[in-house]
Amino acid sequence: MSSVLAVLATTVTGLMVGVEFSVAFVINPITLALPVDASIAARAHGARMLGRAMPFWYFGSLILTVGLAVAVWNTDAAWAAVTAAALLLISVVMSIALLVPINNRSLTWTPESHPADWREQQQRWDNLHYIRVAVIVAAFTFVALAATIM
Repeated sequence: MSSVLAVLATTVTGLMVGVEFSVAFVINPITLALPVDASIAARAHGARMLGRAMPFWYFGSLILTVGLAVAVWNTDAAWAAVTAAALLLISVVMSIALLVPINNRSLTWTPESHPADWREQQQRWDNLHYIRVAVIVAAFTFVALAATIM
């Protein structure tokens, strides 16, 4: 059972990290280089699309990793799984408290209707997202480590 949980936690968390890394270092730089109207429309669409999927992915990764930590509790892998779960919890709290409010505002923006400080809000989201990506990359590393040493 713990082997299945290790594979699931590693796969789900790894895919989430890949998507979020891509958003940070590929998608958002592309949208930022677009003309203003296209940039606002693209970011709003991305906020709506990923805003629906990512909560399940973040909570799913956290639940699977907590399950892995429980399954390997009395083994050498426990510390790595617990560390991964703690980092994923931090990413969830950070998302809810800091990133989701900006995301919820930006998903309603249109080229015709957006705040004057839209670029500053997007930059704040991007900067917070870079930090979150670092946290989930570290979490993924510890999930993979736990899966390897269990």
